[in-house]
Amino acid sequence: MCELFALNAEHAVGARYSLLEFARHGGLTHKNSSGWGISFQRKLDTILIKEAEPAFDSPWVRFVSGQHILSKCMIAHIRHASHGQPSHANTHPFVRELGGRSHVFVHNGSLQRFAAELPLRTRRFLPIGETDSEHAFCFMLEQLAPLWDQTTPSLARRMAIVVEAARAIRNLGPANFFYFDSDTLFVHSDQRRYEEDGACAPPRAPGLHWIKKSQLHVPGLKITPQAMARTSSLLIASVPLSDDPWTGFERGTVAAIADGNIQQVRQL
Repeated sequence: MCELFALNAEHAVGARYSLLEFARHGGLTHKNSSGWGISFQRKLDTILIKEAEPAFDSPWVRFVSGQHILSKCMIAHIRHASHGQPSHANTHPFVRELGGRSHVFVHNGSLQRFAAELPLRTRRFLPIGETDSEHAFCFMLEQLAPLWDQTTPSLARRMAIVVEAARAIRNLGPANFFYFDSDTLFVHSDQRRYEEDGACAPPRAPGLHWIKKSQLHVPGLKITPQAMARTSSLLIASVPLSDDPWTGFERGTVAAIADGNIQQVRQL
């Protein structure tokens, strides 16, 4: 029952992310007390902050809330451990280098038999921790790696690999994930468990929701475009973060997002 959030924008926007509302889901009012993490795109690199502690009383959360960070892509995750104990290595987001750039991954769900069903054929990408999520990330990067041997591959070629990887991963359990290759944010929406009356309900769609906003000011999140810059921003979250009309992705949707717009959509 992890919580995911991503922002993708046409131009770098100011994201003052206090994690107040998100942190309430990180061990205070919800059961996600196994760690939290957040990444901010910096051209081909990423700023990564994460810890294996509840978010709601974290001094690092208070530090992040005091920063006004400009970024075109921001990804946040609050973890409820299903595979692997709370530890830094098991905390999302996960980051690897491929093609001279950072690749970032977060996942919500619980995969069964993941090591056997998603075999790693080489030692180029290996998990550092014990989670099904990091293993699935390494599996997908292994499929993508040949595309990045010389130059940035086309979106169509990358999308085809991500779709097939998503198909393999979702066969093992709920698989909502964000994958960002420093160019495009790939989103797969499946099912997720919602907390109802203090208990986890059976998995159901939508696993992710999205909204298009140039600005958003809600508890814990303030997104402001730069002065004189007209920008388009797309926000994706496990559950709607405001009273605005968010749209739920259909189960099995894979969307490629860049510059604050959905570029391609495939349905599994």
